[in-house]
This record gives sequence, structure tokens and C-alpha cells, in this order.
Amino acid sequence: QVQLVESGGGLVQPGGSLRLSCSASGRAFSSATMAWFRQAPGKEREFVATISWSGGTTDYADSVKGRFTISRDKAKNTVYLQMNSLKPEDTAVYYCAARESQFLSVRVTAYDYWGQGAQVTVSS
Repeated sequence: QVQLVESGGGLVQPGGSLRLSCSASGRAFSSATMAWFRQAPGKEREFVATISWSGGTTDYADSVKGRFTISRDKAKNTVYLQMNSLKPEDTAVYYCAARESQFLSVRVTAYDYWGQGAQVTVSS
């Protein structure tokens, strides 16, 4: 079992930065593949970024590549999403997710555990 709690969302101007945190509890966290997804109003949940259990492998959606960075701190049981050069189209609820597998995935259905979500609004 893994429990996930996101924090760090908020309102930011275009071009600004935010860092989301996902605090995890449960013994499975250290071996879980972690990811961030997002869901804008009226749209389906979409993949943003994922990171392997070791932190050595990452993958990103094309729309955020070069602007967002996913990382994890095993000692703190926390996963981060650093978001730079934010655009209005990045506005969404951002969800942290975990899967009990060593293999990365971009599919929503591949993930076993989800956080409650954090609102990110990019607007002037």
C-alpha cells in the first residue's frame, strides 16, 4: 500500500515557476515507479512525467519536455515536479501516482495509487 499527498500548487503568472511535492507513505514506495499526471477542466487525465524507483530513469510528455523536471528523494519519501516557464495551458489539477512495478508507463490505468490532486493555475 502507498498513500500519496500532493502540495505546492497555486496561482502563478505565465513564465513563472512552481514546485509540486508528493509525500508518500507505505513500504512499497521505495520500489514503486512514480509519476505525475494532470487534468484540465473538460479534458481527460494526461501523462506529464514519470521516474523509476532508483530515480535513474525519467520520461516526459512532449508538451513539458525541457520545462518540467521530475525527481525523487527516497530518504524523505517524496517525489517532486519542478515546473518552469509555465504557460496558461499548463493550468490543471496535478496528480501524483504510484505503481508497484519497475517499468515506467504513461498510461493512467497502469498506476495503482493516486493522490488527491493539487490545483495549478497559470494566469496573469
